[in-house]
Amino acid sequence: MRRALALLLCLGLTLPARAAEPSRPLLVFAPASLSSVLQDLRSDWNADGRQMTVSFAGTATLARQLRAGAPADVFISADRAWLDALTAEGRVSQPRRVAGNRLVLVVPSSSSRQSVPLETGVLAKALAGGRLAVALVESVPAGRYARAGLTSLGLWPEVEGRLAETADVRSALRLVALGEAPLGVVYATDARSEPRVRVAAEFPPSSHPAIEYWAAPITSSRHPDTAAFMEFLGSPAAMAHFLRAGFTDLSSDGSP
Repeated sequence: MRRALALLLCLGLTLPARAAEPSRPLLVFAPASLSSVLQDLRSDWNADGRQMTVSFAGTATLARQLRAGAPADVFISADRAWLDALTAEGRVSQPRRVAGNRLVLVVPSSSSRQSVPLETGVLAKALAGGRLAVALVESVPAGRYARAGLTSLGLWPEVEGRLAETADVRSALRLVALGEAPLGVVYATDARSEPRVRVAAEFPPSSHPAIEYWAAPITSSRHPDTAAFMEFLGSPAAMAHFLRAGFTDLSSDGSP
């Protein structure tokens, strides 16, 4: 009898405590190029009493982690290709276009070069004995955009063997900021966020596929805030953060 009473008392004390435990934070997988703006969005989201954490990496790395079973709730991709691949596999659904970006060539702010025209022979000469910092051109969206832009402008053959490829675009930016690479191809928002680099040229938008960020809920997510966060990403308040960071408004209707 005493054992039964003790058990009931124990259950009475522990069950309410378990019920009161907060749910885990919403987990968002996002590309490194969104690190600054997602920190601002997280502050807004958490200010309402909800909790969110963000895991930043190159889009390709995040996609591989999702394929390996990482327990994320929302995936944001820096291009449509990775999102389409994961959608076809049934890992994400109902994508929403979030924002756009531009592609630029950067030099260290200490460089004497004010500009580097994107013309045949000029870019190779500007590299001198150094390398062009880019994200992985085979798998990372920023690298894919860079290769497309350089190819369209007829510059790929002169730089293809002189690349310093990195796992994500922020790492490519860092190489230029530290002076370890004389030139780099990054997003305009990355250049804007790093005072140790300067924009030396802008790629014509027509030289590469449109740079679009897409977000989608993970189909296996059971977090109660997943749908609400997707709506939040499409809100005017969220877009205001993107615009302040230098991203562009694509006036998404939320359709693929």
